[in-house]
Amino acid sequence: MKKSRLVQNQRMMLVLGILVAIFVLLLVRTAWIQIVNGEDLSRRALEQQTSDNTVSAKRGNIYDRNYKVLASNTTVETISITPENLRNSLKDNGISEGRAAEGIAEILGMQPQTIENKIQKKSNFEYLKKKVEKDVADALRVYIEENKLKGINFVEDVKRFYPYNNLASHVIGFVGDDNQGLEGIESIYDDELSGVPGRVITSRQSTGVESASAYESYIAAQDGSSVVLTIDEVIQGYVEKHLENARIANKLEVGAAAIVMDVNSGEILAMSSKPDYNLNEPFAITDAIRDKYENIEEELDGLKGTEYNERLTEVIQTVRRNKAVVDSYEPGSTFKAMVASIAIETGSVDLQHDQYSCGGSYPVADRRINCANRNGHGNQTFQEAVQNSCNPAFIQIGAKIGKEPFLTGAKAFGFFQKTGIELPGETAGLGFSLDSFTELDLATSSFGQSVTVTPLQMITAISAVANGGKLYKPHLIKEILNSDNVVIEKKEPQVVRQVISEETSKQMRTILESVVSKGGGKNAYIAGYRIAGKTGTSEKIPRGNQKYIASFLSFAPADNPQIACLVILDQPPPGQVYYGGTIAAPVVKNIMEETLRYLEVEPRYNEDEKAYVDLELPDLSGKSREEATAVLKEAGFKIRFKGQGNLVTDQIPKAYTRLSSGSTVVAYLDGAQAERTVTVPKVTGETAAAASAILTSEGLNARIRGVPGMGGAICESQSPEAGTIVEPGTVVTVNFKYQGAME
Repeated sequence: MKKSRLVQNQRMMLVLGILVAIFVLLLVRTAWIQIVNGEDLSRRALEQQTSDNTVSAKRGNIYDRNYKVLASNTTVETISITPENLRNSLKDNGISEGRAAEGIAEILGMQPQTIENKIQKKSNFEYLKKKVEKDVADALRVYIEENKLKGINFVEDVKRFYPYNNLASHVIGFVGDDNQGLEGIESIYDDELSGVPGRVITSRQSTGVESASAYESYIAAQDGSSVVLTIDEVIQGYVEKHLENARIANKLEVGAAAIVMDVNSGEILAMSSKPDYNLNEPFAITDAIRDKYENIEEELDGLKGTEYNERLTEVIQTVRRNKAVVDSYEPGSTFKAMVASIAIETGSVDLQHDQYSCGGSYPVADRRINCANRNGHGNQTFQEAVQNSCNPAFIQIGAKIGKEPFLTGAKAFGFFQKTGIELPGETAGLGFSLDSFTELDLATSSFGQSVTVTPLQMITAISAVANGGKLYKPHLIKEILNSDNVVIEKKEPQVVRQVISEETSKQMRTILESVVSKGGGKNAYIAGYRIAGKTGTSEKIPRGNQKYIASFLSFAPADNPQIACLVILDQPPPGQVYYGGTIAAPVVKNIMEETLRYLEVEPRYNEDEKAYVDLELPDLSGKSREEATAVLKEAGFKIRFKGQGNLVTDQIPKAYTRLSSGSTVVAYLDGAQAERTVTVPKVTGETAAAASAILTSEGLNARIRGVPGMGGAICESQSPEAGTIVEPGTVVTVNFKYQGAME
């Protein structure tokens, strides 16, 4: 009996021990869950019971210098689903998941299978599509209402919009689907532009279904700051128009670049590379890409995944590359403007007495280097050597400067180092160390070969030559505004160093003006404005491949410089004209003429120029013969009457047309009509005087364009073309180009 009771007690103790052990284990487990894993488990529970969605911040705008919007935001919507809610709704309404997927896909422009996969997910939240335009979102709302669906959610979002499409595309850049800056200013100033996203937190039951006691917490997004550029939208438009025309007209194989800079601040007023792209469709295959890569769209259609992305990235660089900043090139004779400045500044030349001989070539080390003029220029003064862009003369000038002063001067102008402009991918260019700088290197560098520079470095350097010798740091940012449009950061002009003296700058302004008025830069001449400039033509390596870069570097007005302009035309086809003075100078002329007038720089005409000045034609309607005659005489025009009577009822050319002083206006009296028509004669190939005489003899008027007053200038084109039937008095625009321009 006692033994039985002992066994029973032992069993009870064993059971008690087991229970105590289980209790301790449960206690330890509970402690572990609450103390060690409590935070993680609470987070998981919260995630099951809440949805946490990001609300995009409104990205800051990008403005031009006059606060014209270059990049802004447009309202779109992000569409998401709660899969279980949507599945239940489809079941309640007798709609299959596949049918619903097809209907939604048709509206959103997606694959039905992609949407069906999302509907079947065992998650609380799935994105259907981001950045959906409002009309598309509204169409989906109609579909939802018609089919009585639940579980499809709409959240207002923003999408980047560029109102000018291609304008300044390489400067502005663009954003990706997540609104992150990927190129240009959008990339460099992404932190400032982005702002801080907000959040929407919504409670749900553990099943993911909306709770009766649901709540929503909204944390507002903080909008990004805006960036004001130094770019002027109007000047940028001038540059892009004329640069694109030049790219097409000269059939450029590699493209073109141009920059306009304020010489007294380093502000970039315009920067363009061609070909370019539409910022609203940054991954589109453009005509320029198709020209370079035949059947590229068919090729891309056959690729998938990584291969597709890599190939698209490769071909898209055709239009993405910012030649003005990223590309370096041998500048050719435009570099002589800086070499001449170094020569004067170092006292290496005597402007009054030095002579430089050119027989068409010049010996250096073990070879002879040719001049563009194989017949030679003979003896020249320093100024004449610059006008003639004579290689032998500049070899002699470089030798007088010497290796060390030459390299020191070139580096002082900012060559062979990055400028630090606010754009990605800037190149430094290549020069020489003093130890590696041979006699031959000095000779070729003196006329712009052997060294490489960027267009940005060149425009910065010529601005220093023009403005009294101050090298400004080039910049694109004028100021930063907060979301309330209050200026929080203002960018001031920054002088890097004094490169040359005011006196040297003054002498160079006179010399470079003579290049346009007397030398190879005649095609950049603009009546009423004193234009300074330098031509450039460089042959790409390897030499002899018939691949050239034509360029022209300019500033104006020469006596009070305000703006500088550089145009680079890269690789006209073999056999086509490639000299900078012939094909690049007219582009600079067109840009400068429009820009100077836009900036309200008053033209000052000399007596010779006044004959070619365009004047606005007065309105003669309702005036008597005597009044019309007096008005036109005062305005600088002649008159011829048609019909009987005393009152003018019509005129050719029409009122407010601009045409040359001294042109003849045909005035029709008391309803008289033109008695005959005129066939426009051919005047291409003629001088300005001959073209005007031919047109006048036919009763037509000439509107002169180009460089009519230059010796050797002939009419290159006319509009209307020869053979066109027009009324008497019609204005024929005739464009003149100096044919002897080289280098």
